[in-house]
Amino acid sequence: MADIKVIADVKGSPQVSESTQNEDDFQAIDPHSGVKRGLKTRHLSMMALAGIIGPGLLIGSGGKDMVAFPDLNGICGGAFTSLADRFVDPAFGCAVGWNYFAIWIAVLANEYNVLSSIFVFWSDKVPLWGYFLIFWFAFLGFQLLGVKTFGEAEFWLALIKLLGLTAYFFFSIIYVSGGVPGNGAIGFRYWHDPGAFANGFRGVASVFVFCSTFYAGCESVAVAATETKNPRIAVPRAIRQVFWRIIFVYMGSAFFFGLTCPANADSLANGKSRALKSPMTIAIQNAGWEAGVHLINTFILVTCLSAVNSSIYIGSRTVLFMAQEKKAPRFLGYTNRRGVPVAAIVFTNLFGALSMMNVSTGAGAAYTYIVNLSGVSTFLVWGAISFIHLRFRSAWAKQGRHENQLPFKSFLYPWNAYFGLAANVFLAFIQGWQTLSPFNAGNFVDAYILLPVFAIIYFVYKFVFKTKHQRLLEVDLHTYRRKDIDTHDHGQEYNGDGPIFKAKSSLWRRIAV
Repeated sequence: MADIKVIADVKGSPQVSESTQNEDDFQAIDPHSGVKRGLKTRHLSMMALAGIIGPGLLIGSGGKDMVAFPDLNGICGGAFTSLADRFVDPAFGCAVGWNYFAIWIAVLANEYNVLSSIFVFWSDKVPLWGYFLIFWFAFLGFQLLGVKTFGEAEFWLALIKLLGLTAYFFFSIIYVSGGVPGNGAIGFRYWHDPGAFANGFRGVASVFVFCSTFYAGCESVAVAATETKNPRIAVPRAIRQVFWRIIFVYMGSAFFFGLTCPANADSLANGKSRALKSPMTIAIQNAGWEAGVHLINTFILVTCLSAVNSSIYIGSRTVLFMAQEKKAPRFLGYTNRRGVPVAAIVFTNLFGALSMMNVSTGAGAAYTYIVNLSGVSTFLVWGAISFIHLRFRSAWAKQGRHENQLPFKSFLYPWNAYFGLAANVFLAFIQGWQTLSPFNAGNFVDAYILLPVFAIIYFVYKFVFKTKHQRLLEVDLHTYRRKDIDTHDHGQEYNGDGPIFKAKSSLWRRIAV
């Protein structure tokens, strides 16, 4: 995680009228982007903990040999696509922004795919495209209600998801211990047959892209920070929830899915059926409870509702900020008087139609195609966030500022940022390794096409707009600073350059609280 960009006044910094800035920073509508500051601390915390968890975890994990956990860092206040402009190069920000948008339209299409498939499984009297249109208009109407409604819905849906996973973890313990009538204890049988590394390194490489789908959303705190009422408290607390998200949600799910469902089970996400099944479904069936399939599908339905909701939100805000910075069509940058980016929401939701490839390919195949297309973008964006973090801290030091002026500091900086950058560049190239032997041209293009697209966007934008790489001494560390973050608590110490924020004495509290 990266440092929150909270800037204190220093000599030589651009000066803005204090009364005007204070008035703007405490307004309900953000004066820079036009969005409403309607998210509460509990909304942002739950978004970080469980907000985007959906079929990517419950279904995408099916058929994979193991789960890998790449490092995430670089979460910061404000959209990181904007920070790429200020700390690196506007062309770099454009490439990062469109790749990030590609992630969320892929996630969105996948959620619509799974959502429609569940209802086809329950009843095929309505065609697949009919279910899609019903949900498309329903989610569009809900998003137009505003960010406060979105935040409240995400809070309760995320809570249901955590409770559902907890219940499944308890079921897993009982099941593998032989506590389910008619079933003996299976223990760690599936860890040996077919095993955790059934396909060797090929299997490990193939899972990287699916893991990126699991993790996508942890960085969304950066996008949502602009619409948060109390970011100084909400953002650091939300960032720390990622620790529990990794331990409980991802590692817990990987452990218990591996205990209860073999990797080579039939009807997982690599099947051709239009009715997707998750490891949870397979485990329930193997335990002898056939009717439990409907319970699991209902739980997956809840996760889909949350994931579609979050995907439209994050995607629309990303393209909104880009449009306001002349990186996307201008009409996408407008908000109404309630702070709702109507055009950006409609534009993002339109890409949900990609899920209709399900009609010809089947749900499992459609899921795999779309995830592979977006996987490399996820690694590029995370690598970019780490690089932006390094640039920010380098500029901060170069301009004579001290790290104690930051209210939230990255744990193990700079090693975590260097590791995040190197690991994500490596994963971006290795995630499609399995397409090389035997070589499959279609899958190879699907896995790597967005690598050259990133470079094309960067160089085209740089050539057209004649952008320049930001020098560390010229990096703007003042713009978009929010006074409602700088407002100090009782007892806050100051030096000649601004507030000094003391680090927590407890290492455990710095990581997890």
